[in-house]
Amino acid sequence: MNIQQLLDKAKDTLGLEPQETAAGIYIPSTSSLKLAAPNKTNYDNTEYDTPYTGNKKILMVCTEQQYMTMENGNKFDTGNHPVEMMVPLLHFKKAGFEVDVFTPTGDPVKVEQWAMPEDDEDVKAIYNEYKSKLENPNSIAGFVANDMADSDDYAAIFIPGGHGAMLGLPEDKNLGELLRWAVDKELFTLAICHGPAALLAANLASADSSEPKDKSDSDFIFKGYEIVAFPTGMDKQMPKIGYLPGTMPWYFGEKLESLGVTISNKLTTGQTHQDRKLISGDGPLAANDFGKLSAKALLEALN
Repeated sequence: MNIQQLLDKAKDTLGLEPQETAAGIYIPSTSSLKLAAPNKTNYDNTEYDTPYTGNKKILMVCTEQQYMTMENGNKFDTGNHPVEMMVPLLHFKKAGFEVDVFTPTGDPVKVEQWAMPEDDEDVKAIYNEYKSKLENPNSIAGFVANDMADSDDYAAIFIPGGHGAMLGLPEDKNLGELLRWAVDKELFTLAICHGPAALLAANLASADSSEPKDKSDSDFIFKGYEIVAFPTGMDKQMPKIGYLPGTMPWYFGEKLESLGVTISNKLTTGQTHQDRKLISGDGPLAANDFGKLSAKALLEALN
């Protein structure tokens, strides 16, 4: 047995190798799942003294794509992270807000099922409550084409994380129009972990525009903002612990920083941040505080 075979055997014994499914798709290694996907969240059941009773809702933008192809050709089973989606939804519900679910074309939302916290009854309950909406979401393209100009229904755009937020959303011109409309209308934008990748869509020209595909950097509506997010440095380390089955094809943090966004965190420790009406969180550990910060900001602005 040569050295590489010994290393491979050691990795397998320690649970460091990504797990290949029968379909040839990869999920994280057993060891990285123990570290990054605990069976219970830190949701704290916060009660809000004066829940919202108005008619403004939250528009949740989700991915409809499931597989990220790594540089080596391996496919990673992804989607939106359930904790980063469901824990904020629990807070929004407690705070009195209804949430509408959207994907680019209305295809079903993809969720990282391997990250579902199986011992968390609160998360499982809200997931079951939203399951029909996740399976039959609204279309961003349809909303932008038919309803957006006259809509006064929403108080915020919410973009949950998961590596799936990097699939399709950053290249979606309709999402770009939605984000620019939200900023023009002074709506809140809420994005956690890899969710800020979707903000890149705001730098695309309009779907019906003759402008170049990418607008001038000076036109980027989030230029000069500070956020926390899943850091590029950590994403580059993920293949080493078997969380990812190879090097990622690109890094959203590098692109946001090139457009003038400051990502202030180097690690994911549960940090949140608010810059004007853009609220961000750094990963699953931040989901509870991110949900609370977002809910309280919305209540303060609307009540």
